[in-house]
Amino acid sequence: MQTKKTLFFLLSGMVLLSACGSHYRVTNVDRTRILIDKRYDANPDAEATAFLQPYKHEVDSVMSPVVGRAATYLWAQKPESNLSNLLADILVWGGERFNEKPDFGVYNMGGIRAAFSKGEVTYGDVLDVAPFENKICFLTLTGEKVLELFSQIAATRGEGVSHGVNLVIDNTGKLLSAKLGGKPVDTKKTYRVATLDYLAQGNDGLDAFKEKTDVLSPQAEENNVRFVIMDYFRRQAAQGRAVDAKVEGRIVMQGLNEQNARDLMH
Repeated sequence: MQTKKTLFFLLSGMVLLSACGSHYRVTNVDRTRILIDKRYDANPDAEATAFLQPYKHEVDSVMSPVVGRAATYLWAQKPESNLSNLLADILVWGGERFNEKPDFGVYNMGGIRAAFSKGEVTYGDVLDVAPFENKICFLTLTGEKVLELFSQIAATRGEGVSHGVNLVIDNTGKLLSAKLGGKPVDTKKTYRVATLDYLAQGNDGLDAFKEKTDVLSPQAEENNVRFVIMDYFRRQAAQGRAVDAKVEGRIVMQGLNEQNARDLMH
């Protein structure tokens, strides 16, 4: 498995380097998602395996340890998905280490770079899903800014939001309604939010985060979001549970047709 992944990146780099000296011009870009999993190990390439063997032991020693299990295939898409729901919930769960009790969590879809296959989940799998150096972050927003944040999430056609958030948006990206814990957002209250330090800076179009107060943003390496995710998987495994998550109507898009759905997937 690791052999094929490493070979893919090496070959990709070679193609990019050889293209630098040409006069070719990109006229069109198309893309789709390809799940890299054990199916590619069925017929290993002997030459590639031999080339990578000196590096394989060291890489495997870091990437191979199992941190838990996934009960089902977990992947991300807009407006809502099982993996984006799970990661937002994990941010809220991560608050207990800091004596934080967030009202909700937000995880950006753009930060989710892979999926979890059903079965064992390794350190390397979590690194694939969360490859960036983002740290968990807690902050306070006024109710007015929470509504602004939810409007910005609607404009992106959906981000990862935690359990208890219910947004209804239309297919133009307009927020139609927003509830927290089954109740309308109270503009006179303040709310505690768990998110990534990257989003807390107002990135990915979520400008409302720029008006945050009472920020707790621990920057130690162990507070990297990928390690919070691993800790969650380990905790579930210690309790004899595989990690599971479902789409449950946290973000509902009205008027979603087949073409809209295809656009959101890309």
